[in-house]
Amino acid sequence: MTALRSTLDTASAEFAGYRDAMLAKLAELETEHAKAVEGGGEKYTTRHHQRGKLLARERIELLVDEDSPFLELSPLAGWGSDFTVGASVVTGIGVVEGVECMIIANDPTVRGGSSNPWTVRKIFRASDIALENRLPVLNLVESGGADLPTQKEIFIPGGRLFRDLTRLSAAGIPTIALVFGNSTAGGAYVPGMSDHVVMIEERSKVFLGGPPLVKMATGEESDDESLGGAAMHARSSGLADYLARDEPDALRIGRRIVARLNWAKRGPAPAPVSPPRYDEEELLGVVPDGLKVPFDPRDVLARVVDGSEFDEFKPLYGTSLVTGWARVHGYPVGVLANARGILFSEESQKAAQFIQLANQTNTPLLFLHNTTGYMVGKDYEQGGIIKHGAMMINAVSNSKVPHVSLLIGASYGAGHYGMCGRAYDPRFLFAWPSAKSAVMGPQQLAGVLSIVARAASEARGQAYDEDGDAAMRAAVEAQVEAESLPTFLSGRLYDDGVIDPRDTRTVLGLCLSAIHTNSVEGARFDGTGFGVFRM
Repeated sequence: MTALRSTLDTASAEFAGYRDAMLAKLAELETEHAKAVEGGGEKYTTRHHQRGKLLARERIELLVDEDSPFLELSPLAGWGSDFTVGASVVTGIGVVEGVECMIIANDPTVRGGSSNPWTVRKIFRASDIALENRLPVLNLVESGGADLPTQKEIFIPGGRLFRDLTRLSAAGIPTIALVFGNSTAGGAYVPGMSDHVVMIEERSKVFLGGPPLVKMATGEESDDESLGGAAMHARSSGLADYLARDEPDALRIGRRIVARLNWAKRGPAPAPVSPPRYDEEELLGVVPDGLKVPFDPRDVLARVVDGSEFDEFKPLYGTSLVTGWARVHGYPVGVLANARGILFSEESQKAAQFIQLANQTNTPLLFLHNTTGYMVGKDYEQGGIIKHGAMMINAVSNSKVPHVSLLIGASYGAGHYGMCGRAYDPRFLFAWPSAKSAVMGPQQLAGVLSIVARAASEARGQAYDEDGDAAMRAAVEAQVEAESLPTFLSGRLYDDGVIDPRDTRTVLGLCLSAIHTNSVEGARFDGTGFGVFRM
């Protein structure tokens, strides 16, 4: 392979300025992440501990292997909404008895762990990741079911939670429920539809309807234990497969269940790993603040890929898109990285060919976003930019190898699609705090609206309100800017998390390791793989 030679001047004033801007963004991000970790707040956390219970993240810490990483997913879910940041559930990939598992843990300090609209969307995403990557699922259950005031947004789509559990099991992917407290109403189906169920004596309560509802519906008098207690389910109903003494015992049993799965990865093992030749700390100063100045993605790759080694594909053609082959933590990847923002016809055709080559060799693809979209203008339209952009999107859409997307800078317009944005189902999608994504930049969008409004006014023979136009443009720019930020997009689950640039190599390595739990196969070249490419 060819070692990358970084051109980043770490002693320059520009680097220092970019680094300071990134650190400021990271400080803001840390504040928002702290809200998710805080859960329901000190009052409810203290009350939970006083009852002898562990918090959701404490349960996860005891469940996963000692000193192993936990890749938390969607920690900002619900940000900017009326609900607590984190959406009352913790999801992520952790190693249990040497097996990478999807862990879904209700946070009972937030409204008793009840599910709001963002909770179900977050769990849907976790289930999709588990199914695609063949990860056993561990549900750490303590939930009062649906958040009733928002039932209209939960009840209809929420049934998918239980459908997903059965589909995972049907796909041969084990599902395990560790019940730490209430699992009532619809929540009772989580253990009901899991392959393995652990309950805790005098703690777990699983029933379709609690004593008050049973009293109203049938007139029957009952209590929690006889109606849905752990001992009853272990001895009478048979819903509990294991009866634990306490929470640590339940987690111990959960670990033993995973140890007995005889689970093995289906993908190829990683090659020997060598660290990058450049310091990951320097990633803080790569991206210009404001995104109007281009930067070289090779400076990112030099600090992320194994040995800083990168075999570039078509380096002299379509130069605003960098493509090539590398390894991350021993796993092979094909890289597509925007260099100067705009995608032209050459870049689009280059990308389509490169994606086909990756599918031919069963190589996962890594997309590094910094694009303002496909080029516009008369010459480019006449040159076929639409069909060439469509060729790239066709290739991305029908590629079968796993995709991982990382939004580093801008990700605007159809360029977001061509670079495998959320709608194109990458296995994982993360963002740096510097990233922005929208239909176009704030100034461009406001300018388009202004031009359209001005033309309409002139067509009616009316004088144009310049003051009103300025106010409209300012309002639109502010709105689009706010809705382009990674915290806003992450809150809506349009990515799997906003990460510190210095953690990029680790996060990508964890993703690639999880991906290789399943087999890695590209699209076929027998007419059933890609759609028709317009030439």
